[in-house]
Parts: sequence; structure tokens; C-alpha cells
Amino acid sequence: MKAQSLRAVALLLAQGHLAFAALPSNKTSWQQYVVSPQSRNIVPSSILSTNGNVSNADVLVSGGGVARLTRADDTATAPEIVLDFGKNVVGFLEIEFAGGSTNAPGIQLAFSETLQYLTNVSDFTRSGNGDTITPGTDQIAVPSAPYNWTDSNGCAYNGNQVCSDGLHGFRYLKITLDALASDTPYTSPSGFVEISSVSLNFTAYLGTISSYSGWFESSDEQLNQFWYDAAYTNEMVIDDFLADTVDPRNSASPSLLGKTVIFDGAKRDRDPYVGDIAVSGRTAYLSHQDASSAVVNVLADLAEHQSSNGWIPPASINNYTLPLFDYPLYWVTSSWDYVLYTGDVQYASTYYSTLQNVLNIWCPSVTDNTTGLLNKSTEYGDYAFLSRYGFVTYYNALYVQALESAAKLANATNQTSDASAWQQRSASVSQAINDHLWDAGVGAYYDDANDTTRHGQDGNGIAVLTGIANSTQAQSALDYLANKTALPYGNAFMDTDTLVSDGSTRVYAFISYFDIQARFLTGNVDSALDEIRRLYGWMATSDPGITFWEGIGANGSAYEEAYMSKAHGWSTGVLPALTNYVLGLMPTEPGYKRFIVNPVFPQNITWARGQEATPYGDVYVEWSTADNGTTTISLTVPKGTVADVSVPKKNTVELDGTVVWSASSQTRSGVEVQQNANSITLVGVSAGRHAVVAE
Repeated sequence: MKAQSLRAVALLLAQGHLAFAALPSNKTSWQQYVVSPQSRNIVPSSILSTNGNVSNADVLVSGGGVARLTRADDTATAPEIVLDFGKNVVGFLEIEFAGGSTNAPGIQLAFSETLQYLTNVSDFTRSGNGDTITPGTDQIAVPSAPYNWTDSNGCAYNGNQVCSDGLHGFRYLKITLDALASDTPYTSPSGFVEISSVSLNFTAYLGTISSYSGWFESSDEQLNQFWYDAAYTNEMVIDDFLADTVDPRNSASPSLLGKTVIFDGAKRDRDPYVGDIAVSGRTAYLSHQDASSAVVNVLADLAEHQSSNGWIPPASINNYTLPLFDYPLYWVTSSWDYVLYTGDVQYASTYYSTLQNVLNIWCPSVTDNTTGLLNKSTEYGDYAFLSRYGFVTYYNALYVQALESAAKLANATNQTSDASAWQQRSASVSQAINDHLWDAGVGAYYDDANDTTRHGQDGNGIAVLTGIANSTQAQSALDYLANKTALPYGNAFMDTDTLVSDGSTRVYAFISYFDIQARFLTGNVDSALDEIRRLYGWMATSDPGITFWEGIGANGSAYEEAYMSKAHGWSTGVLPALTNYVLGLMPTEPGYKRFIVNPVFPQNITWARGQEATPYGDVYVEWSTADNGTTTISLTVPKGTVADVSVPKKNTVELDGTVVWSASSQTRSGVEVQQNANSITLVGVSAGRHAVVAE
């Protein structure tokens, strides 16, 4: 598009004659990428296989008849049907039986997220995590008369016979005509069973097209799909907190019962951990704003279970006693995120004393008086239950991030003296990290001061994000990690195996999110996108597809095998990364009262657009780059908000058809303009529809 045409579009936009500036003609609709189920009733998509005496199995997909499983006696091959639901789902299975033989033939159900771990027992059940009522399969005693069965946690007879585990997260289901010897006389391993239908009652957040308050789209279809895959993964972990569907290890807190929360994983652990919310909370705000209640329900509950020493428990598991060292800091950062994205400053006021107790009581209690660094000396664990002690870069960089977040919460509630004190402490800890934990030999931060050979993705990524690392250190650290940790399925979270035996082959998308953010923030755009494509591309194209995993092990495997969750909210960081950096939209004051539009403008992406809901109205942003190098950003600024909009530094910058900056004359025209090394920022763009053109 020629520059004159762009100016004309901008002028029409400013005058209200166009809804938005024109995108390239090959734009598509974001709705096509949505993978969320559009109904709570989900039926299998295909029959993968049958074995033994099975007839008409296809009707379980097509409908209109009955499938029949027949077994003459327990010496005959047990008949079975394997169903594929098409993608990872979560909820309660429902089976409609047309009838069966008079000997109460048994049905056994085995669930799995992947075909690799689909065996005669489920890949994971509640029974395998401390509430053992089944041997890994759900049992049904089928009566001779028609019968509708819904999976539920419990036993049909005597409290310990014909039992099932209830809610499951899975893609594949194996239905077998068989029975446990221990369930005699209530069921039999032979006879016949007729099944009219199999379906799932999807219990998690139903992300229909109409429920998306935010969306993203660009000229890169792969990245678009990652965004919506991440949204669906996160939807799977937003659900009601019920005693028989949460982690059974003393997690069923009365204070959470019946509330909607964000769990860590759909299959397991099914407990709302605050570390996971550090990522999945952002994903919720940017895709489904009404899901923010699921975040604040957890943050408030953990605050109300704060210990007298200021420590915040990570989750309700073990009756709020699981000792994790980093998670009190995530409570702080997640609290700021919640206020920033929703504008709920009242939350900050309500739990301000909780914030003070974390930073002014607990943190000092684990601080080394000489260096000012956090000093882990007890059996506290962390997000990966790692045995790290002493001065650890990750803990201290996260501490700096928490102090900065706390200062922003303090300013939002007019507690300016606290804000100043926490910012001063942040600067002091940052300096101590550089004094004690920087490895000049390789140009990266040590993982901890006890091992001068190991460098972690977690500590280095957050050190760059928080500005602990100066620009030279940041580039050096990111280059080092890219060279040392890159794998076909992402970047490893350690550069050696001195901490854990698979440190250099294990990938956590949770921690990789900080690394990806750091790369975008420092202008390493190609490196960030390369990591995204390897990491999320691997998960999206591996069984079960679509949903993103808790962790990845050697050669791209499930790092904890069948036990591992393949729908984990903490692995959805690609969604906020694409919205915040590729689209370039990010709030800087609570509720988007002030926000930035600062895309990274990747070379191979020619346009992007998206929308986010705010308390003031929807923010819409789109940008495009023309063949001649002209860049256009069009945006809607809601009434009551202002935007800071950045474009590449070229010859001129226009706002709504008027030149506001020129390289030759340094023109200003009633708009505050900041000139940066490679960009021009228009500061405080007021409410309305605008177009900014750089050419």
C-alpha cells in the first residue's frame, strides 16, 4: 500500500469514517483457530480399534444403534473398544447401556492422554495419588435392563467393590468387558453388554467463540494456532473446586469448596498452585476476562492461609503445608498481575498486610545479613522440587521481581513509603546478584553459588526481565543459553546435569516463558520465535496434540512418563508472549488505564491484530508493514485510558494524518514524542480511534 493511501486511511479513521485501518487482503478470521469444544456434551470422534467379539462399534461415533461386546467365559479374549475423543478433554464420562446379560457383566474403563500410555489401566487416576479405591480402571456392573451410567468417585457396593475414580482428563478411552475377582459376586467377567452411546460431560471452562474477550491473529498461522491451543489448555484447568475432583492429598479445603479456581493440571495434580497462576493467570486475563475470578479466588484463599512468619503456602495440598521456597514470591507477582490486568485495586487494599508480611517478615527471615541475598538453607523445595541451597540466582531474581511488583501495588494503594523502601531493596538485591552470582567466564549467571559449572534458564531469564542484567550481560546470558541449551523440543532448563541427571535434556515451558519474554524484551526476536516454534511446535504435533505439557524429557518424551500432565496451565506462556510482544499490547497501569502498544515487528510477520477487554471498554490493535517498509498501527483507546504507541524510527511519524515527528526537522505537533534508539514513541495518545504511520 502506498504512503499516500495509508495517510488517507489514517485520516478517514480519525474522522470516524472507517472502523479500522485496512489489513492485507489475505487476512483471516481468528475464530477458525479456536479448538475449544462448543458444547459440554462431547462424543468420540473415531473408533481406533476393537479386539475380541465386538460388533457395531462404529455406532458409538455415528449413533443410531448399539455396540455389542460378548465374552463366552473368562478364558475367551476380553472384548474391547478403543475410542478417540479427538483431543484432550476433562470431565465425567457417561455411558448409555441398552442392556446386558443377566449375570451383571463387568465393564472396565482405562483412560489415557496418549496412545503410548493407553494400557489396561489408566495413565493416571485419583487412586494412584493417595485415594486408592481402584486398581487403575473404573468398574461398572452392567444390569440387564437399560441403564445410564455417569462416572463418579466412589464404590457401588460395600464401600470397596465395583469402584470408579470419577473425573478424568484424557483423549483415549479403552472399554473392556471384564471384571475384577474382588468385585464378585456383584459383577462377572463374561456375558454380553450393549452400549447405545458414550459421551463426556465437559466440566471445565467452556471457551466458546462468544466467550473470548480477547483474541489474537497474525499473518503467521502457526503462531495463531499456538495462541488458541494455549487458551484451550488453560480452559481445561479452570473448573470448580470439589472434594472428589481435587488432589486427594489433604487438598479439599473447605474455604475453596464450590468456588471456581485455576488448577495446575487438568489430569493432575488438580490443585490450584500459585506458581502456575503466574503464567495461567495472564493467559486467562488475555483470553477470557470473566475467568479472572478463578484467579482471585485462589490468591485470596492463599493469603488467608498465610503463616505467622509471613510465608504463603503454594496450594491447599497437605492442608496448606507443602514447603515451597519460591511460591510466596509468585503470590506477590501474581497479585500485581491480577490488579494490573483487571483494575481491581480493592484486592490490593484488602490483602496489603499480607503483602507486607511476605516481604517484611518472611523474606528477611531467609535473608543473609552480609550479602542481602535470599539464602535457602532448609528443606524447602521449589517449582521442580530441586535441591538447591545457598545463594540461588533464580530465587533472588524472582525476589527482585516480587519487590518491584510489590512497589507497584504499594503505589496503586498510595503506600508510597513502602514502594520506595521496596524499590531500594530491589536495587540492593540486584547489585548483590551481580556481585556474587555473575559468571564472567561464560557470560551468564550461575545457577547457585555452590556450583560454578551450572547455569539455569530460570535465574538468567528473570535476571534479564527484571533489569538485574545490564544490556551487555543480558545479551551475553541469552546467547550463552541459546548455544548451550537448545534442543529440538525447546531450551533445557539447565546447561549441565550436576543438579538433576536430566537437567540438560529437561524442558519446562513454565520456565521457558521467562526466557522467551527476555528474548523479546531485548530485541532477540528471531531467537524468541525460534524457541517458541521448537517448544510449542513439538507439543502441538505430538500426542495428544493441541494441549501443552507439564514438562518435556529426553528426546522430547513425557519427563514423568504416564504420570505427567499433558494439559498444564503453567505451560501456556506462548499466549501472553504473543499478545504482549508480537501484537505489542500490554497494560502499564491497573485495568489498562494506561497501556502500551509496542510490537516487536518480526521480519517474517507482516501483520497482526487483536483485542482485549478492559474495565473501560475493549482495546483493539492492529499493525501492518508494507513492502516499501511503511509501518501502520491502528488502535482504539477506550475513554478514560491513554496509550503509549511505539513505531520503528524512520523518516516521519504521523498520527491521524498529521506529521508529529520528522527525522530531518524533529517536528513536534502537540503530541509528546520520545525518541529512542530504534523507535519513536507517542506518549499519552488519548481516547478514540487512531492510526500511527511510520515511513
